[in-house]
Amino acid sequence: MSAASRLAVAGLCLTAGAAAAFAFPPFGVLPGLLGYALLMGLLDRAAADRPALSGFWRGWLAGTAYFLIGTWWVAEAFMVDAKEQGWMAPYASGLLAGGLALFWGAAGAIHAKLKPQGAGRVLWFAGVFCALEWLRGHLLTGFPWDLAGEAWPAGSPVSQAASLVGAYGLSWITTAAAASPALLLDAGKVPRRDLAAVGAAGAGLLGLHAWGLARLSHAQGPAPGAPLVRVVQADVDQESKYDAAAFRSILDRYVTLTAKPAARTPDIVVWPEGAIPAAANDYLAPDTWTRAAIEGALRPGQTLLEGAYRIDGPPQRPTYYNTLLSLRMEPQGLALTGHYDKFRLVPFGEYLPLETWLTPLGVKALVHVGDSFTPGPPPRPLKPPGVPPVQPLICYESLFPGFVSAGARAAGRPAWIVNVSNDAWFGRTSGPLQHLNLASYRAIEEGLPLVRATPTGVSAVIDAYGRIVDGARLGPGATGVIDARLPAALNPTPFSRLGEAPFAAMVALSAIIAVIRRMPHWKPSQL
Repeated sequence: MSAASRLAVAGLCLTAGAAAAFAFPPFGVLPGLLGYALLMGLLDRAAADRPALSGFWRGWLAGTAYFLIGTWWVAEAFMVDAKEQGWMAPYASGLLAGGLALFWGAAGAIHAKLKPQGAGRVLWFAGVFCALEWLRGHLLTGFPWDLAGEAWPAGSPVSQAASLVGAYGLSWITTAAAASPALLLDAGKVPRRDLAAVGAAGAGLLGLHAWGLARLSHAQGPAPGAPLVRVVQADVDQESKYDAAAFRSILDRYVTLTAKPAARTPDIVVWPEGAIPAAANDYLAPDTWTRAAIEGALRPGQTLLEGAYRIDGPPQRPTYYNTLLSLRMEPQGLALTGHYDKFRLVPFGEYLPLETWLTPLGVKALVHVGDSFTPGPPPRPLKPPGVPPVQPLICYESLFPGFVSAGARAAGRPAWIVNVSNDAWFGRTSGPLQHLNLASYRAIEEGLPLVRATPTGVSAVIDAYGRIVDGARLGPGATGVIDARLPAALNPTPFSRLGEAPFAAMVALSAIIAVIRRMPHWKPSQL
């Protein structure tokens, strides 16, 4: 292959990944999903003398473009302290994208090396690709950001399929359907079976759309007597939290919005992750002006669900937790009625993976992790008095399919999900908008409403179908409150019962088709 040809192939690989990335919010260019067809076509034509290496390179290039567009917002976090860390922003974005793209590279290598012939290779491509995406969501805590199936806007008809097979299963369906037009790229006359496969993929998506419309047609409003929830968004940027002089102003914003008069007093108030820039042990200590200010903003019987960090253990060896506190206003004052410590921590943000080996190399100092947070116990719902059982998801935890179901198996099914997040780290980028869409998929998968609170947006109340309740959204940069009745929960969904079993069956089907199609006795006309 000439140098010009290699450059052309590299450009097409980058185009394939970029097109798929632009299918996600806030761009929403769903035809970009055809980037998977372009990628499969390029992998099908990997160099015959070294298919695995060629496939890896092509998959990695596509993945790098995909993740550069999908996760560039991480650079914004380094601009919070631009003087000290700003120089790392482009390297962080590039290294993250290139590292995540290794999973796409591995999928490309496996597909190119072992691909079957005929229309069945579409399912093989979907199985290999999504199996590696599942690994991306689990290794070193995992980072399942922008799974292919989550490109559909949450709450749309096709997104409802997540209630059946979860985000990974919907990714398999989406990838297979989107990649099927690659069959039309074969040289010469296209076999009728390939045309039939493309038609079947289109019909399958139309069928999912119709089923989703039917499911949404049965949606109902909040149940009678549902609690009134107030979500507080104070629009506190991350830089302000490092300014000691701004502490009182930040607390005043939260307590003023919490106490804002309303026609009906909210039953539950939700503050975002890290709302107050200090340890909860300090500002909630007895006889402090900070505790008195919070108590003055609440009415007897109200519950405050507050994202905070707390310190445990002796002063010589403190342990830090990223926590959701449940605080109830009693006649005698504020009472702690429960807490949830974040279980899945952000690698290189809240803790350093492989810390024993990486710290001597200076990685801990480079990424400014400091004293790592400690993970809490596995998820389980909180059951504060006077509040329907709730499963907290702190920031990054809202990316993980099945997280809520795991808690339900441990301690019973919750009635709703609360997601507190600190998206202020990412400013006015695409990150907070994508995070909202991804978190909403947890509502669809579980059939549970989700209340989301962030300091700078996007905060929202989301029903059990993944749709934002009318008027219950505060966008980036807005200051205010959302007062909304808690939407009704649905019956347990197939996904909440079966978990990843349907997805495992899909991947197994892909592998079986590949094995059968590679058997010497198999005739091309059979599939």
